[in-house]
Amino acid sequence: MKWFKSGKKDKNRPGAVSASTGQVSADEILEKFDRESTFRRNLGHWKWAVLVIAVGLSLFHLYTGYRGAFEARIQGPVHLGTALALIFLLYPAKKGWQHKQKGVPWYDALLSLTALIAGYYNVFFYEQLVTEKIIFGYTITDIIIATLGVLLVLEATRRCVGLPIVIVAAAAMVYALFGNLIPTKLFAHAGFSWDRLVTDLYLTTKGIFSTPIQVSSTFIFLFLLFGVMINHTGVGKFFNDLAFALTGRYTGGQAKAAVVASAMEGMVSGSSVANTVGSGAFTIPMMKKAGYKPEFAAAAEASASTGGQIMPPIMGAAAFIMASYTNTPYSQIMLAAIIPAMLYFLGVCLARHLAAKKMGIIGVSRDRLPDIKRLMIERGYLLLPLVIIFYTLMTGRTPMRAALMAILVAFLVSLIRKETRMTLRKLINVLEEGARTALPVIAACASAGIIVGVVVQTGLGGRIADGIITLGAGSLLLTLFFTMIACLILGMGLPTTANYVVTASLAAPALVLGFDIPVLAAHMFVFYFGIVADITPPVALAAYAGAGLARANPFKTAVTATMLAAAAYIIPYMFVLNPQIILIEVDILFLTFSIITAIIGMVGVSTALVGFFIRRAFVWERIILLAAGLLLISPSILLGVAGFSAIAVILFIQSRRPKDEVQSPTPTPMTM
Repeated sequence: MKWFKSGKKDKNRPGAVSASTGQVSADEILEKFDRESTFRRNLGHWKWAVLVIAVGLSLFHLYTGYRGAFEARIQGPVHLGTALALIFLLYPAKKGWQHKQKGVPWYDALLSLTALIAGYYNVFFYEQLVTEKIIFGYTITDIIIATLGVLLVLEATRRCVGLPIVIVAAAAMVYALFGNLIPTKLFAHAGFSWDRLVTDLYLTTKGIFSTPIQVSSTFIFLFLLFGVMINHTGVGKFFNDLAFALTGRYTGGQAKAAVVASAMEGMVSGSSVANTVGSGAFTIPMMKKAGYKPEFAAAAEASASTGGQIMPPIMGAAAFIMASYTNTPYSQIMLAAIIPAMLYFLGVCLARHLAAKKMGIIGVSRDRLPDIKRLMIERGYLLLPLVIIFYTLMTGRTPMRAALMAILVAFLVSLIRKETRMTLRKLINVLEEGARTALPVIAACASAGIIVGVVVQTGLGGRIADGIITLGAGSLLLTLFFTMIACLILGMGLPTTANYVVTASLAAPALVLGFDIPVLAAHMFVFYFGIVADITPPVALAAYAGAGLARANPFKTAVTATMLAAAAYIIPYMFVLNPQIILIEVDILFLTFSIITAIIGMVGVSTALVGFFIRRAFVWERIILLAAGLLLISPSILLGVAGFSAIAVILFIQSRRPKDEVQSPTPTPMTM
């Protein structure tokens, strides 16, 4: 069996192009569904400029991680200006040109230089911008630089993230400029001049250099660099081997292994699409060989990979921004996410188990699986960097220090085995790759800052919050439902980070102010649904990426992924209605009761959607199971008892029926 290996493209691994088999290329799938992967492949002599700038950016963050960050008006512009310069060198103006162009066109080189000048302008004139300009006003040079800065941010974001977030940011700017022309009083405001708008957005910390970029320039970059570093230790292969060793021999073990592997890889990866393609290049062919339909195999991987973003300790960029928005230590965010994450992956795994039982798919014989004891002895040390992150954060250290220590430990871990040993050349490649990985996140945070700046300065956030409360007619459940829909719609076009920033500014306040929901619960609610958008039709990028690997119908894959990840649509309601699940005002007995009812509720929902409990379920049984599962969402003991009783009745009825006749699919032989 050829196990998945992180790192450079391997033409022999599942997912790589093969002329003989017609296997789909993982790189092609990423380029099609992941805008972040559309960078130039042939840089020519410009590769040296990219190398120097990228390594310099990584070294800057390692230095500030060690000595402490500079003031926000210096740290942010260095971070963003350097990243914009790299984006214009790496990403062509049009998708598809990355293969047609050789080197970097003169106009992109000029844009890269302009981005450096505009970015470092805030650094060179820091003293004047924080003192004299506030009193005497901005000069024409300041306004020109600010205009260039805003436009360059939008263009760079379009290139490496996509057009939807640019449209939202541009619409926000139009709203700021012409708010005085809006007829309705609900959304009207005095309006901004262009000079005031661009200088506020670019020369202060009210817009582009607000919280998203501040967090990106301190915590996020270092954690992304850590993810790259630890992948070069061979942890991806170890996670896949360990997942199969743990689950492969059980019913539907191939699909369950995908869940475990994706959960573990999600701890060091913040991208649903990249996680789907990375793990799916191995797990999807294995599931198809076991007898799963292509749509199911792709959906199983996509739903598991999407959940990786809610798995501590590294939960993606948005979680770090949440810590700043809610004034909550990241260690508390991490702890709050543990139970919901466990419930999510339990629900996803349960759906796969039931589907496997329904289809008669068995596991892999033990002799064909890796030996878990041998794995842990030989490669268990690869988990040490993750242990260091947990320990460092829980002892009260800052996320910057936790990431820095984890990077150091990951480097030391790489030295243990010859094949992963970090030479100077490999280390330089890691520093370059870390900077490249961070570029789309930096661009998204910068554009999200534009949106946040307009929302705050025009008072739009409060108006939207009032509108959501009014639309919900005073009902918490209706308000939660409308908020969920808003998050899912925004998630169709915005990356998770930008989605969270926008919904945290517009929707979360409605939950907090209108219904006195704990701040952390409200923000976790919008955070979850921003992530789930990646598998929610009609635009479900993670599901479509998985479908590309599996050669499956994309829309059917997305629908199946939604069914398999039903827990993801229920858990946020659970912790809003019962904040104890995210460890707010915990009573151990009530928390235990809540977890048990949540698990039973997911059993009800999963059996209803899959159509199998211990026997194939009739339509009326599925309706009762679904209703019972939803009743168990509520913290009410009475409703919990009613839901549990209904599920118990269906279980008893099915146990009295003859066993279903299931014809097991004939699996394709697997070789080690």
